[in-house]
Amino acid sequence: MIKKEMIAMLLAGGQGSRLGVLTDKVAKPAVEFGGKYRIIDFPLSNCINSGVDTVGVLTQYQPLRLNSHIGIGIPWDLDRNVGGVTILPPYEKSDSSEWYTGTANAIYQNMAYMESMNPDYVLILSGDHIYKMDYEVMLDFHRANHADVTIACMPVPIEEASRFGVMITDGNGRITDFEEKPEHPRSNLASMGIYIFSWSTLKESLIALREQKGCDFGKHILPYCRDKGQRLFAYEFNGYWKDVGTLGSFWEANMELIDIIPEFNLYEEFWKIYTNGEIIRPQYVSGEGVVDRCIIGEGSEIYGEVHDSVIGAGVTVSRGAVVRNSIVMRGTVIGAGSQIDKAIIAEDVRIGDNVRIGVGEEVPNVWKPQIYGWGLATIGEGSVVPDNMKIGKNTVLNGVTTAEDYTDGELPGGGALIKEGGEQL
Repeated sequence: MIKKEMIAMLLAGGQGSRLGVLTDKVAKPAVEFGGKYRIIDFPLSNCINSGVDTVGVLTQYQPLRLNSHIGIGIPWDLDRNVGGVTILPPYEKSDSSEWYTGTANAIYQNMAYMESMNPDYVLILSGDHIYKMDYEVMLDFHRANHADVTIACMPVPIEEASRFGVMITDGNGRITDFEEKPEHPRSNLASMGIYIFSWSTLKESLIALREQKGCDFGKHILPYCRDKGQRLFAYEFNGYWKDVGTLGSFWEANMELIDIIPEFNLYEEFWKIYTNGEIIRPQYVSGEGVVDRCIIGEGSEIYGEVHDSVIGAGVTVSRGAVVRNSIVMRGTVIGAGSQIDKAIIAEDVRIGDNVRIGVGEEVPNVWKPQIYGWGLATIGEGSVVPDNMKIGKNTVLNGVTTAEDYTDGELPGGGALIKEGGEQL
């Protein structure tokens, strides 16, 4: 019989709607990050670096690219006969067919998978955060405190605490109370959405709350465990952790990678970040090419200038083009003489010649101002921008566009241009 000390359940089914058109064709954990990786690479790498060799990845929204990226887990050394990585989509049962309706409901629907591994502990992870954490140290803390549930928390400025689930603890780290996004927080210990459960505790609570609609860890499972008198502890984490759930935080986290001394270091030998790197040819910078404070992915060709930017694999920056303060994802082509400033350009985009992106004044986006802001121009996967167009700030463009789609050759600041087949206006 299989016996695993700790298995991980990685929640990777989220749509990531606050990333707008970046998640139009892919799940949020499959969005490219750092010129080489996808967001899910970080928790997967944490698992193998922490000695956790059994990971169930729960997928739902747009799973195709995520599934092909993970494959059988070879890049993370998770291709194993016993354990390894297993993709867990929602599936049809004899009496019903159910989508995952909440984080805990998704875990409950995979009870048989967990039971087959016979674990002592279950680690619950989210697939959409950028961080490095040794889960083995967190497990040691869990065992030392004879905890039933341990919640990873990090101190945040008290004025930001109302954005999070907040833990109130006694002097020994035991959680006495918690509040979900409180208006007046009583603590600055924010939950990171990372939990270790003793298997018996998790199993009992999931079964007890199986009829709960949209069953969620923060809203339902943790209160149930507390009310049952279970021992809940807060494990304090003080490293780098970033929720890249908005275009602003996503852009910021990428830009932090190119700081002279980056707060989040991708180059540490002892804690490598692994990925499925299918492009193996080297990057090329021509004689007239200029590269300054950038990450440049494999197979990219730079004939123009790139400053303070993160460039994915297989990108072409044509002669005379200038890219600044931007994220350009794999397979994209920037046409000759184009100027790009503070943009997020998704995979396989074609930017024509002499296009100017990120020009003019900042005005609120006319369509979804809460998503498309921060002075960014956001262009969705597979989009085409014709020659000589101008695109302003706080804009969104998605789809294959032609000159007729623009007003006098311009998508003004705050504008939205969504063609058929893209996210709908």
